[in-house]
Order: sequence, then C-alpha cells, then structure tokens
Amino acid sequence: MSTDNKASTIRLVYPQWQGGGPIAEFIPELPAEDAYKGYFLGAQLLRILAPANGQRTVEVPVSLDIKDREEESGVISYRALLRQSHAALQILRQHDPDRIVTLGGECSVSVVPFTFLAEKYLDDVAIVWIDAHPDLNLPGEGHRGYHAMALAATMGRGDTGMMQLLPAKVDASKVLIVGLRAWEKEGGTPQRQNDFGVKSLSPAEVALDSSAVLEWLRKTGASKVLVHFDLDVIDPSDMIAAVGVEPNGMKVDEVVRLINDLAEHSDLVGLTVAEHMPRVAIKLQNMLGRLPLLKDG
Repeated sequence: MSTDNKASTIRLVYPQWQGGGPIAEFIPELPAEDAYKGYFLGAQLLRILAPANGQRTVEVPVSLDIKDREEESGVISYRALLRQSHAALQILRQHDPDRIVTLGGECSVSVVPFTFLAEKYLDDVAIVWIDAHPDLNLPGEGHRGYHAMALAATMGRGDTGMMQLLPAKVDASKVLIVGLRAWEKEGGTPQRQNDFGVKSLSPAEVALDSSAVLEWLRKTGASKVLVHFDLDVIDPSDMIAAVGVEPNGMKVDEVVRLINDLAEHSDLVGLTVAEHMPRVAIKLQNMLGRLPLLKDG
C-alpha cells in the first residue's frame, strides 16, 4: 500500500478560526481579537512548516472580519462557517482528490474533507480522531463553538442546514477517539459518547504501541482511514502548540508512531492537523507591528 501518489493528493490550507467560539477566554495573555483569529495564523504557519513534497496546495477563503461571530442555530459564527464549508466543498469537488492533507484551523476543518472522502469511498472509511476532547457537542450546547461539534458533524449529527450541505456521514461504529482525557461539562460528556456509541482509548492505552487502535480498525472492515490530529492531544510537558493544555497526554513520538502505523496498516486517505494556536508567534507579530519602518502608516 502506498500513500505517495502526489498527483491525487492535495494539501488543503483551511485557516478557519470562527469555530473556536469564545476561545479568547482560554488565552488571557493575548488580546481577544488576536486570540479569536489565532487559528488563522496557526494554519499559515503549518503551511510553511510542513515539508514541501510536491503536493498541490489550495486554500479555503476565510473571512477575517471579527464581526463574523454572530450566533445562530446554536452555533457561534454560523453564517461564516456555512459559507466557508460550502467554499471548501466546492474546492474539493473541483479538484476531486483521492487523498487530502488538511492544515487548520480549529477542529471543524476536518468536517468537510472527511465527509467528502466518506462519500467518495462509500462505507469503506474509518475515522481515528486523535484529540484530548470528544468534540461531540450539538448546537446550543456548551460554549457553542463549532470545533466542539466537529466529530458529531462528521457523523451527521448537528444543525440541519449544515448537515444538508455535507456530502456524507460516518457511522459511529467506524469512529474511534484516541488520547481522550477531557470531557465537556455539557454535550461532549461520557454519557453522550456512550449514547452515540463512539469508542475511545486513553493516552495510556496507546503509549507503548498501536495494537489496540490497529485491532479496532481491523474489526471495522474499512480499508481506508481518516486521521484527525488535534495538537492538544500532546502532553504539555512535551510540547504546547494548541489552546488545550490538559495534562497526561500523548507524547509527540507516540502520535507520530501511531499515525505511521495506521498508514502502514491501511490506506491513509485523509490527514488533518488542527488547533494550532501559535501564542509566541502572535506576540512576536504584535511586537513587530509596533516598530518603526514596519508598522502600518
């Protein structure tokens, strides 16, 4: 099995920030507007940092209007998210890739690529969602940020308008959360996970090897796998690259090993890296913007 067919792989830069909802309250060291839009810069930095390997790169147009945060249908920035989801889907329809590398952006950047690939490969895909959080909220729950609803949305559970836009859904029996250790107080609770029938593995259960994940994947019968990698799954003692800093997470080497093992075991057709919040880079950007000969005007 090979994942080296660059002609059929696109790199989707998806700097969506609106799904983070009221993210500023979790990053008090930054001005609120910078915190809200921090995911935009995070995606652009991932674009620079990810090795250039000949893949075609396309970018989803994302509004930077801070006013694009009105809540509707129980989702903050609903209209902006709907527009940007439609734009992302149009791009994927135009290029019709066999594989998609998505560089985000908050967690909801996986929703359109994953449901596009689920449609393309019918029932032959499974999702491994590597994340500290379950992302199983529904509209109107919790802090109403779409990133906390992302996994639920890929399963076809969410706002009617958004669900009608998405091309497919993945059954809960083919969804596994890895690295889960922080549930929501409302919505993405252990009870919700149980009600939806979504299985999970803790960081400790995958620390030594990937066997538990590979065995689960084998039982799904799917030959293709979609991997969502939320940077907050990483233990903060190893690296802080996201908003979440939940302790007792996965080490960088453990995540890299797991994703490589999945690619060896199955056809890796979707890979998302999400939730990059570059705190230091934002502070540096603000500092540079105050210097003579650099600042506007």
